[in-house]
Amino acid sequence: MLSGLTGLKDSKGTDWGEQMLNTVASQTIRRLFTQSESVEVSVRCYPSSKLLQGSIDSFKMKGRGLVIRRDFATEELSVETDAVAIDFSSVLSGKLRLKQPTQAIVQVVLLEAGINQAFKAELVRKRLEHLTVPQLTALSGGQPVSFPEVQVKLLPQNRLRVMAKADLNNGELVPLNIIVTVGIERRRRISFKDPEIELEQVSEAQREISRALSLALVEILDSMVDLDRFDLDGVKMRLNRLETEGQRLIFSGYAEIERIPKNP
Repeated sequence: MLSGLTGLKDSKGTDWGEQMLNTVASQTIRRLFTQSESVEVSVRCYPSSKLLQGSIDSFKMKGRGLVIRRDFATEELSVETDAVAIDFSSVLSGKLRLKQPTQAIVQVVLLEAGINQAFKAELVRKRLEHLTVPQLTALSGGQPVSFPEVQVKLLPQNRLRVMAKADLNNGELVPLNIIVTVGIERRRRISFKDPEIELEQVSEAQREISRALSLALVEILDSMVDLDRFDLDGVKMRLNRLETEGQRLIFSGYAEIERIPKNP
C-alpha cells in the first residue's frame, strides 16, 4: 500500500508521497514561528520509493514575514539542504523527524524596521537597562545607567547609524549618535567596530559624557548579538557573510540541524 502511495501522481504530476511530505514539513515549520506571512516547502525524491527508507534528495524552504519568539521579525528566511535522512513513519503521523544530523545553506533578510522593533523586546531591553559596569557608574556618579531608546539606520558598506539616549538615573538624558561598522566574528557573533561619534547635535555641556557613553554602548552592542543565545532547539546557526542593502540587512551562512525543533 505504501509503495503504491509513493508512485501515485496528482493532476500537477506531483508524487503523492512528496506531496504528503511537503504538507507535513510546511505545517511543522510554520509552528516554529509566532507569525508567518508565507512558508513554502519543496521536497524532492527520485525515485519516489526512496521515501519508504526515509531518503530524500533535497529540501528547500522559503518563508516571508516571519516572527520568532513574538518580537524578532524576519523579512525572509531560506533554507536548502542536499540529501536528508528522515523517519518516514513520523511523516505518516503528521510529524517530521531526522534520522541523522544534516547541514543546510541559510539566508536571512532583516528589515531596518524589524531590527528597531527587536530593540524593544524584553530580552534586549534587559541588556540595556540598569547597567552597573564600572566605566558607566563612574560617569553617572555611581548610579546605574540605562539606554531606553535605541534606533538604528542601515547605511551602505556594512555600516549602521546608532541613535540612542542614555538615562543617568538623575533626570538627565544624554543623546548619542554613532556610526559603526558591523561584521562577523567566529561565524557566530555580530561585531560593532570602528565607532565614529558625532557630537554636532549634542550640547557643549554634554559632549564629553556623550562621547564616553557612546563608546560604552558600542562595547555593549559588540558583546550582545551572539547567535548561540538565539539558537532554536537542535539547530546551530553559523554565518559566513553579511551585507547592508538599502533598508535590508542580509546574512548568509549555514545551519547544523541535529533535530527538528519543538514548538517554541
